Order: sequence, then structure tokens, then C-alpha cells
Amino acid sequence: MRKSKNLIETQPEDQLLDQTLRPGAFKEFIGQEKIKGNLKVMIGAAKGRKEPLEHILLYGPSGLGKTTLAHIIAKEYASSIKITSGAALEKAGDIAAILTNLQDGDTFFIDEVHRLNKLIEEILYPAMENFKLDIIIGKGASAKTIQINLPRFTLIAATTRIALLSSPFRSRFGVNYRLDFYNQENIEKIIERSAKILNINLEKEAEIILAKASRYTPRTANKLLKRSRDLAQVKGIKTISPGIVKETLGMLDIDELGLESTDRKILQLIINNFHGGPVGIKTIAASLAEEEETIEDVFEPYLMQIGFLTRTSKGRIATRQAFEHLKIKQERSLNV
Repeated sequence: MRKSKNLIETQPEDQLLDQTLRPGAFKEFIGQEKIKGNLKVMIGAAKGRKEPLEHILLYGPSGLGKTTLAHIIAKEYASSIKITSGAALEKAGDIAAILTNLQDGDTFFIDEVHRLNKLIEEILYPAMENFKLDIIIGKGASAKTIQINLPRFTLIAATTRIALLSSPFRSRFGVNYRLDFYNQENIEKIIERSAKILNINLEKEAEIILAKASRYTPRTANKLLKRSRDLAQVKGIKTISPGIVKETLGMLDIDELGLESTDRKILQLIINNFHGGPVGIKTIAASLAEEEETIEDVFEPYLMQIGFLTRTSKGRIATRQAFEHLKIKQERSLNV
């Protein structure tokens, strides 16, 4: 099945702007206050003891700032950061090459860590616990194990699917932090900050509309702001008004709550074809020609966050709020 094409997918020309908008310090990072507070204490204590930070696992839906936090942690601790992704580490030699080139106090960041294969995980166990790397030379009865001492590094891992990590792997992280969706107020602050950086004139009401359509996600909020700026520029308008924002959302087929075409298709499928549910994820994926992982990682978290979808042991169920939002009359009473 084909991969989902997000309507506001990051374009190559946006990547430099994304780097510009990324906060570089805790004081610039809006939201996730409890996590920031814990990390500040952790970093301060580690600096005082002149020890490396404990390994950190960040998880939660995409676009909430896991990668940004990893960079900020490294910067606040004054360490270099080496970055890779779980999918890029295919062989034992890949992880060995990275680990042996680290320096004391370095930060090693693995994004999409749930995509690591089990062999790489097992190599990381002694590296995380004892800062040692076990290398097997040869095969069969003549095989020998050589142990290499590694520098004292900090592993920061990020994932959208923590359930896919094995229990032994999760237990080796000193702290686990879940990033939650942002609230309306914080998203508005993020949009206001980004508008200042990009030198965009933005009316307050337009800011509110953008925030409501942002799926409570900073990455999405910034993308919608940039697309609104593009439309205003093409029209020769210097200030982004509510009208410009609404026109931008209409062009992207995004409604006032941030639902994209696929979000609505999922809800309409459950409501129209299965009378509101329950219906299994495999059935939804096959009916929409989408991958199960895409539905679970990209679309379901937000639909559940706003109360339009619930998961049960029997499958997914569309709630009363979903019926009302799509203006579909309920044919039977719902228990959700």
C-alpha cells in the first residue's frame, strides 16, 4: 500500500526555515514545562558532579519537539551531538563506528529508535550500561569476543511508538519523558514567536485561527503560518488577516479544527460503512489504501486527542463529537 501524503508535508525549501524557527535554549522552548523543569535539574546536577547525563528516552506523537529537545539538552550540557536514525543503523558495524568515534561527554541522538533491529539493540545494552562495546571476530568455534572501552556518552532516543521498544532496552534509560500535545495558548505563543522571526505581520484573530487548525502541534503550526505567508505574498498583502488564513486552510483542504482529508475519510468510513464502529485498524487501512502504521502514528493520535475517535478491544469507534463535526445524523445511540 502507498504511504500517506500529508497535505502540509515538509518541502525541501522549508528545511532551512525549520532550522531557523527551532528553539535553541530552554527559555525559547514554549510548553512542556514539567519536562523542561526536570531536565534543568538533571543537567545542573550532572554538571555539578562532572558526570555524563543519564540516558534519556523521549516519546510521543510526531512534531511535538523531541528532536528540538535533544539539541537543547546537548547545548545546555555543553556537549557535541551526533545524530542518526534507527532506520539508518542496519549493521553492527554502523553502530560500532559511531560509538567508537564519540568523545567523553558527547550526546548521541537516535531518532525513530523503534526502527532499530534487535541486533543493534543488543549491542547497545553493554554500551549504555558499562560504556563497553563487545565485538565478535570470526565464526563458529574459533570466534573470539573483544571488548572495547567507550567514552562516557549520553544516549538520547526519540520515538513515536514506545510500545515497539523491548522492555530490556527501555529499562536502560535513566528517564523517560512523554511529550504531550500543546494547548491553544502555547500554540499561539509559538506562532507569535515564529512570526517575529520570519518578520511576518499577523493579526491576532488570524493567529487564533492558525492555532486552532494546528492540531496542537508546533511543527504543523509553523507550516500553516508559512503557507499563509506565501499566499499573502502572492496576493501582495503585507499583513496576514483571518481571511488569508481561512483561504490558505481551504486550499490545503484543512478544516477549522485541523482535520485533513484523510482524517475525515477515516471518520466517514467508520460512520458510513460501519455505523460508527467498532472497526479494526486492518479494515480501515485496507479500505483507505493506507498503511496501518501511518494511521496509528499520523492521524489517530490527534483524532483521539480531540475526542473524535476511541480505541476499544473490538476496534475503533467514532464518537458523538465526530458525527456532529461532520454533520452526519446518528442512526443509533453511541456509548462514547
